[in-house]
Amino acid sequence: MPIPGSSTISSDQQFDPNKSYLVPFILVTSLFFLWGLANILNSALIAHFQPVFTIGRAEAMLVETAFYFGYFTIAIPAGLFMEKQGYKKGILLGLLLYACGAFMFIPAAKFLTFGFFLVALYIIASGLAFLETAANPYVTILGKPESSVQRLNFSQSFNGLALVVGPWLAGQFIFSGNEGAMELLSEKQQAADAVIFPYTLIAIVVLVVAFLFFLTKMPEPVSSGKLKFDKSIFKHKHLMQAVIAQLFYVGAQAGIWGITINYITELIPGTSKEVASKSYMAIGMFLFVGGRFLGTWLMTFIKDHKLLTTYAAIAAALCLCGVFADGKIAVFSILGINFFMSIMFPTIFALGVRDLGEDTKVASSLIIMAIVGGAILPPVMGLIAEHVGIQTSFILPFFCFLIVLLYGWRGYKIKSV
Repeated sequence: MPIPGSSTISSDQQFDPNKSYLVPFILVTSLFFLWGLANILNSALIAHFQPVFTIGRAEAMLVETAFYFGYFTIAIPAGLFMEKQGYKKGILLGLLLYACGAFMFIPAAKFLTFGFFLVALYIIASGLAFLETAANPYVTILGKPESSVQRLNFSQSFNGLALVVGPWLAGQFIFSGNEGAMELLSEKQQAADAVIFPYTLIAIVVLVVAFLFFLTKMPEPVSSGKLKFDKSIFKHKHLMQAVIAQLFYVGAQAGIWGITINYITELIPGTSKEVASKSYMAIGMFLFVGGRFLGTWLMTFIKDHKLLTTYAAIAAALCLCGVFADGKIAVFSILGINFFMSIMFPTIFALGVRDLGEDTKVASSLIIMAIVGGAILPPVMGLIAEHVGIQTSFILPFFCFLIVLLYGWRGYKIKSV
């Protein structure tokens, strides 16, 4: 059964819903994989940088702050740029920024400077802001309007595949042979240099994808009006509540992913960061991917907002298990949260921009700006972990999922004020 009312672009949509856009769809879907890889590698960097730079969990969580602050500051400029220059040029600029930031890991490692890494991550995220601002709404209009939510969840599934590859890369190239106290400068330098190969490889792949985009003719939707901020957009209650829900969801996701490796090594004594990443973290990411594919299928006969509500309730319950349980039960509860987080971002996004017509691009930028939650909440979670306990820190994402639950229950309803 098709999902009713899932159109995200109406009067300005110039795409023929009966025409095949397979090549553009494949290329745009590849972007979901690329930014998923950058996202999940942050969790490895947080755990890796603590001994390299002799910093605590809260300070290491600044990796997430630098990353998600890039989204916050660039999302609106990205939307404005693409209104004037089009989606294709926006995607190309985003890919070039991504590659530039990844290449900056080379001098950051050689200078052995934490702040340099943060600048590189900010530049990577600035590029990703262009990619997400373009790709999310682009996917929703490359086909029939009634299947837009399913199509977005399908593309986001490849974001999930990157989340499986990322922990393996981290375990294989970043953590392997680089664990311990690192008291000697030479040990710290070796560990810092370990990030060069994976990020250089990513930069090269990103440039190849940019070249393919450059060669491919990409259809552009023709808008009947220019992108502009009108205070009337704030009258769409379902959009405003989507922004709030997305802020807390991304904050919860970034905080959980950022602290999971430390959580595993603390609750299962004797577990190395390499094993925590390549084995346990990988399990969590497999669950995330499985949840995304299953969720996409379930939306064929369960309304998207109801599935979002159910997933959020279970994720909140698993957070409490992570707080009060012990050992592997607690660890697998936290890993299980990934399954239920899987559909949250694309579903909140699609519900938030539903039936907004020419306001869709502005609405998209506002929801992408909400990713700033990933900059704000992880350091708070890190402070709780340092001063109260790593298990207690999961109280924060518990409350975040309750806010997502409320959005799926009532906040998604289209109303104007």
